[in-house]
Amino acid sequence: MTTTASELTFRLEQKRRVQADFPGPKSVALTERRKAVVAAGVASSVPVYVADADGGIIHDVDGNSFIDLGSGIAVTSVGASDPAVVGAVKEAVEHFTHTCFMVTPYESYVALAEQLNRLTPGDHEKRTVLFNSGAEAVENAVKVARLATGRDAVVAFDHAYHGRTNLTMALTAKAMPYKTNFGPFAPEVYRMPMSYPYREENPSITGAEAAKRAITMIEKQIGGDQVAAIIIEPIQGEGGFIVPAEGFLPALADWAKEKGIVFIADEVQSGFCRTGEWFAVNHEGVVPDILTMAKGIAGGMPLSAITGRADLLDAVHPGGLGGTYGGNPVACAAALAAIGSMEEYNLAGRARHIEALATGRLQKLQAELAASGSAVIGDIRGRGAMLAIELVQTGSKEPNPELTKAVAAACLKDGVIILTCGTYGNVIRLLPPLVITDELLNDGLDVLAAAIKANA
Repeated sequence: MTTTASELTFRLEQKRRVQADFPGPKSVALTERRKAVVAAGVASSVPVYVADADGGIIHDVDGNSFIDLGSGIAVTSVGASDPAVVGAVKEAVEHFTHTCFMVTPYESYVALAEQLNRLTPGDHEKRTVLFNSGAEAVENAVKVARLATGRDAVVAFDHAYHGRTNLTMALTAKAMPYKTNFGPFAPEVYRMPMSYPYREENPSITGAEAAKRAITMIEKQIGGDQVAAIIIEPIQGEGGFIVPAEGFLPALADWAKEKGIVFIADEVQSGFCRTGEWFAVNHEGVVPDILTMAKGIAGGMPLSAITGRADLLDAVHPGGLGGTYGGNPVACAAALAAIGSMEEYNLAGRARHIEALATGRLQKLQAELAASGSAVIGDIRGRGAMLAIELVQTGSKEPNPELTKAVAAACLKDGVIILTCGTYGNVIRLLPPLVITDELLNDGLDVLAAAIKANA
């Protein structure tokens, strides 16, 4: 299929429509019910309740229609109700919902492992294990690395986000809301400086030089021969969609290989065509030892995976990997269908088209604001349909989280759902479904531009 979305058809009309009484009475009533039964620690950024979703549109229970520029945090890349995924799920459910692969296995698990071995970087022999969440995939990748190397230390990076379990909280950089008061955390985790081009003290530092800076610190503080794994998001997610300078990832990967360190690419958010390639490491030809996946893998069904070198994963003793629900048959069927849709619709190409369309418009907006004396867009970055706007105080690089919140609220009021992120809370992240139409995307960008102008 071509990289345009014009040939796709959707159940729901792909237009936004927000009534005056937003949030509506049904959403308000559900919020009251929720307060009585759902833990306060589970937060939602949008005060409406979903009734239906398709393509790039979300309908709430009160009849409002929102443009979805978040995809459930990069999950519904093929749309929230892709016909192929829906059909595969229905067919799987009619046969069995669960047997546990560790007890009585089934073909869909094997078939999905074959697909992941095919799609992930490198032509070496690979093995795959399926789990439920991104954090679970990360935990198991570290387990494998420690067992295979006989070492303990794990290196993570500034601005990283890897999950909310105990080990992944230790790997995650941001304290609030992810780590505060939840310690003590898993030991033998060391944090190194990330390549963050927009905020480097030396703006001319290259990716290779930034990697050398981190490597020098690792050698001094830990010792390369003590490190089991380096884990890094090729494009950082919650930390602010930070794209490291070119050469940073290859230099780290090369050094890890030289030292016998397992290089783990955390592609939970950046994988499955999101950045214009099947995986973000492909942009620089990096071949990780282990790659972690989740989010976009299964069209919205809960599933995650690690795929890596056969010698590493096969080093684990029988029973050392797995889990009751890992590789659930319905989720496997959904993943196989979602991968099929990604290939059929050329969603990697579609992501590159989205990047060109959105980046051009955002750069024009940045120039207009600067010319008017409101230079609040400090940086525009990202790859494919994983794009970010870093908002700052005019005339400086001082983070502007207040403006970021105001823009998100204004967009929502006008029927556009956007997500925020960043270590400093000042980044708008754009993660539209890869099947979104140009018309709908442009409408959403119109609303976003107006919200930034009105609040700058």
